[in-house]
Formats: sequence, C-alpha cells, structure tokens
Amino acid sequence: MKRLFFALWPSDPTRKVVDQFNQALKVRDLKIVKADNLHVTLVFLGNVDAQTEQVIRLKASGISAQPFIQNFNQLAFWHKPRILCLLSQTVDLQLLVLVDALTQIAKQCAIKIEDRPYQPHITLARKAQALIDIKAPAIQWSADSFYLVESCSTSEGVQYRVVQRWELE
Repeated sequence: MKRLFFALWPSDPTRKVVDQFNQALKVRDLKIVKADNLHVTLVFLGNVDAQTEQVIRLKASGISAQPFIQNFNQLAFWHKPRILCLLSQTVDLQLLVLVDALTQIAKQCAIKIEDRPYQPHITLARKAQALIDIKAPAIQWSADSFYLVESCSTSEGVQYRVVQRWELE
C-alpha cells in the first residue's frame, strides 16, 4: 500500500519564493514545511494498493485539461488542522476541471474522497496556534502538468516523492 495524492508541483522559482516567505515565519514551535515538500493538493487518495494505483495511472493519462496560472496571495490559519497556508481569492476554471476529473477517477476506483468544496492552498507550516501578522507574497503558480505523489514516512519526517507526471495540454 502507498499513501498517494494528486498534486501540482511548483517550478524551482515558485518553490524558492514560497520557501523564502516560509523562512520569514519566525514563530516558536511552528513546523515549517520543507521546500522539497511544497505543493498544492488536488485530490487526496490515501492508502492505495498496487492494482488500484495502476488503474488510477491509466485513467489519469486520459484527462484533458489546459495549463493555467493559479494566484495565491492570502495568508490563512486553519484551526482544526493547525496549519498556516496561502489561499487564493479566485480559482482558475481549469484547476476546477482538473480536480473534478481526478475526483471522478478516485470515485471510479472506489476511493472515498472528502465531501467538501475544493479550496486550493499551499500549506506553509504545521502546529500553528494563530494567524501571523505578516504580509503574504503574491505567488503566481504556473501549472503545465499534474502529479501523482507518494507520502513517505522517514526518520526525518514525511517526504513527498513524485510517482508520475502528466502534461496539461
């Protein structure tokens, strides 16, 4: 079994800008997301067996969505998961098309998906206690592909490993 999710992966310049902002979040006990783990989750799949993973990969190859740019510019604190994240005030239509297509694949594979409206976000830090009074940068996240990613537990914490990449056309 692998713990999998679909995600957008940042370009190196985008990763650098987000990580620089992350390093400015100087709060005690705040667990900053490592630069290599920065992403935007599209659909969380959870624990998936090898056979289901193969079906998911095959079906994902048939997705049709266009490249897009998603803007993130608002720092938010989510109380229940205790995270700081960057949010968007508007969501690109192509992002919603992509999320809907990936959600349908998960449902076809009998994977239970969270039943709440999709809200794109970049998780910056965990174990947050409150919103930090700091101006968020304007991040333009250019998406020309989407990824299947595995969440791997290591002695140094969770690491995300790209399993497969698909181009948006």
